[in-house]
Amino acid sequence: MIPLYEIVIRLALASLLGSIIGLERQRRDWAAGLRTHMLVCVGSTLAMIVSMDGFGDVLNKPGIELDPSRVAAQVISGIGFLGAGTILFMKSEIVKGLTTAAGLWTVAAIGLAVGGGLYLPATIATGIVFIILAAIKPIERRLFNRNKYTGINLTVARNQIDMKSIEEVLQKHQIIINEVRISSADEANDSIRISIQKVNSKDPVSLTVLHDMQQINAVSMVEFVTA
Repeated sequence: MIPLYEIVIRLALASLLGSIIGLERQRRDWAAGLRTHMLVCVGSTLAMIVSMDGFGDVLNKPGIELDPSRVAAQVISGIGFLGAGTILFMKSEIVKGLTTAAGLWTVAAIGLAVGGGLYLPATIATGIVFIILAAIKPIERRLFNRNKYTGINLTVARNQIDMKSIEEVLQKHQIIINEVRISSADEANDSIRISIQKVNSKDPVSLTVLHDMQQINAVSMVEFVTA
């Protein structure tokens, strides 16, 4: 039997470690924030404690064997439904929330480690996860944002697309075109989706691009779609 004080320590430590990761998600205004991560970590810890120590009264019966890994495995697979709830499928094939979902899965694993008495590995893992979430993102942006693409959506009167004028506006602002897609928006309009190298939609240059695009003949609507 695990002593009561040891159970209290494990649950309290799980709450603390979960809160460290939850705080980082909370400050970024994700739906899965402080309380969600704390609950996942504490719940995983309790599941592990129950798996290890909750079936002592039946262990000595004929044909009964204990496998603590079974409950742990179910926690790891079962946390997927909660992670799926944090993933948002935005328009234009943009997906957000994968990092938070992965964080919840990792917090569950940390809770299982605490429940199994592996305090040091759980604490080290929490520190590593916090660094990944808080410190790696600025580096990731600096290294990879230049390779990201954003889109400009235009609505143009049917059969009046002036691609030459559109290209001239983009060249004027030194924006490189990656891909152009033209489709029917409705009976009276065509839709043009232009993938370009990433531009900050709050940047004054972006607003100028939108303004210049709007001046093109037959263009009724222009918007930036940022990935």
